[in-house]
Amino acid sequence: MKMGILGGTFDPIHLGHLIIAEEAMSSLGLDRIIFVPAGDPWMKADSKITPSQHRLAMVLAAIADNPAFKVSPVELERNGPSYTVETLEEMQEDYGAQTECFFIIGADALKDFARWIQPERILELCTLAVVGRPAQEALDLTPLEATLPGIGKRVVTVGDVAIGVSATDIRERVAEGRTVRYLVPPAVASYIQEHGLYKEKR
Repeated sequence: MKMGILGGTFDPIHLGHLIIAEEAMSSLGLDRIIFVPAGDPWMKADSKITPSQHRLAMVLAAIADNPAFKVSPVELERNGPSYTVETLEEMQEDYGAQTECFFIIGADALKDFARWIQPERILELCTLAVVGRPAQEALDLTPLEATLPGIGKRVVTVGDVAIGVSATDIRERVAEGRTVRYLVPPAVASYIQEHGLYKEKR
């Protein structure tokens, strides 16, 4: 089986996340995408994040109509900071070493990949599926090769995905009483309204 993993705070999950997941499935021939809501993301330690039960519920609502999309609460159930390497190791235990794993990452995040916890081990556990953006410069792995020799063999590109949607913008729009229609799935918009999320600006 070929499996993609898409992590994030999903605060909230929006159509951009779903478009990326669908494009990764199509371009890489994946059988399944696992959405992994972050528990305590160490790189966002100073940010206020919506409680995990709400973020998980919104992901479940967003992917309910796609049988190839699944969600894993693995990071939400783990105490302490969430590290990708630990998540990937747990995924390998759950799905077996025979499952080919692709970790979906944005081109911007890739630039800081060498700062992640145990990047060498991450590259052993998965292939990095890098999502580019139109008008962005071509993917240059030269700086990363200096610190992580051979990374080029563990990177594939998903392609250019034009998405003008951000969770920050959605939260601000809700706080201002503006519509988020067509930015999030209807079920997510309903959940946000029902539970009174994002009423105050951060």
